[in-house]
Amino acid sequence: MLGPVILAASRSDKMRRLVSAAPGTKQVVARFIAGETVDDVVPIVSELSGRGLEVTLDVVGEDITTVEQSYAARDAYLELIGRLKELGLGARAEMSVKLSMFGQSLEDGHELALSNVRPVVAAAAEIGTTVTLDAEDHTTLDSMFAIHEELRKDFPQTGCVIQAYLFRTEDDARRLAENGSRVRIVKGAYKEPASVALQDKAEIDKAYVRIMKILMDGKGYPMIGSHDPRLISIGQELARRAGRKLDEYEFQMLYGIRSEEQNRLAAEGHRMRVYTAYGTDWYGYFMRRLAEKPANLLFFVRSILTKG
Repeated sequence: MLGPVILAASRSDKMRRLVSAAPGTKQVVARFIAGETVDDVVPIVSELSGRGLEVTLDVVGEDITTVEQSYAARDAYLELIGRLKELGLGARAEMSVKLSMFGQSLEDGHELALSNVRPVVAAAAEIGTTVTLDAEDHTTLDSMFAIHEELRKDFPQTGCVIQAYLFRTEDDARRLAENGSRVRIVKGAYKEPASVALQDKAEIDKAYVRIMKILMDGKGYPMIGSHDPRLISIGQELARRAGRKLDEYEFQMLYGIRSEEQNRLAAEGHRMRVYTAYGTDWYGYFMRRLAEKPANLLFFVRSILTKG
């Protein structure tokens, strides 16, 4: 099982240095990371939008250690929103944020993260878009859901993410579906213990389907985050059975993965959103992408060998 090993490596400073120095790393990172700056990513938003795709933008970087870094993260998102406003792209691009990047793990981190994310959510609302709070490891989720609930009082379109492999998620999905939330469902990409999370892929897939059904039958707006053709097909069928129109749910996939399928779903009239990450602190995000799919790791290894 390579996935858990890679996830463990995503927290290792030694592995960070080794991977960053590998000769093929830059080529592979470019497959998943849209660039390092706002100037790099804005043309990509325009290009994806021109193909009928929508976008969610993630400024990568979650392992911060100071309050000043949390302020810098907030300001990076505010800069991004300002550029989207200038170009009139707000309606096509939302933001995804990790609350750890906004200071959640620091002293008084819950209040710090809330105070940092609120102006980002407000600025996004001003340009006609919204923010989704990404799920991280299970120890952070009670804080994330509490911040989500607080933000929705003033900004009801604020979204959140749930992870199918966690035992708690079906209950979370019922609560969120009932209160009309925008909810992205993913399988989960953190190394979690067997005491809180499913470990078997087949069982995770079954849980994913059960949770999709809860969301489709509920009052909220489901966002299906998956590249799995079978789960996408099941999601379409569950939406049909629930009587949902094509604009009452959406699919989401990562930038650089299954682009043809993204185009196909958009051409069929589905809302198709591309999760597009950018920034210089790419290591943790990149390693989770390798852990999710063995083919990604093989692609990385081949690139290193051919550049060596």
